[in-house]
Amino acid sequence: MLKAKVLLVGPRESGKSVLANFVSESIEGIGSYSPTQGVRILEYEKPNFNGNSKGAGCRFELWDCSGDQKFETCWPALMKDSHGVIIIFNPELPSHLKEIEMWYSCFVQQQPLLDSQCLLVAHHKPGSVGDTENLSLAYPLNKLKLIHSNLEEDPEDVRMEFMKYFRSIITLINESREREEMSIIS
Repeated sequence: MLKAKVLLVGPRESGKSVLANFVSESIEGIGSYSPTQGVRILEYEKPNFNGNSKGAGCRFELWDCSGDQKFETCWPALMKDSHGVIIIFNPELPSHLKEIEMWYSCFVQQQPLLDSQCLLVAHHKPGSVGDTENLSLAYPLNKLKLIHSNLEEDPEDVRMEFMKYFRSIITLINESREREEMSIIS
């Protein structure tokens, strides 16, 4: 079974744990807000998700990382061997729009990961009313795939977008493995 490690990062109180629970179909921690301390790892299996004939599916490790910068010294250890990064933010908070540049720099550019391995999620909390559909993001964030998540209004659209992203990560892992196998053969 193929294994993929995906980090969920972003500012404090942006909805990382809520989305991690939703995507992994976990009921852990549902209810009142409780800040993640360091990191929380959710394992999530998708049978028949591999995209090629070499395996029966994929196991995703969703690393729900604390948005508290007091854990910054742990970030290099969290990033090790990751295949993708999902940056989650609340589009209604101007401070989050500034902060996501730092998250991108630390978790994507410094690894280095391809922009295709990164997903930006503008997470709309229940009861949010602001018009944030037309976000203007600064370079280099404006080159990244951006999705809007609203679990009250369109949960299945959100799930579908995450599955598309996970498929792209699996494709990259498979391509990397094939290149590695070919380099050993030749």
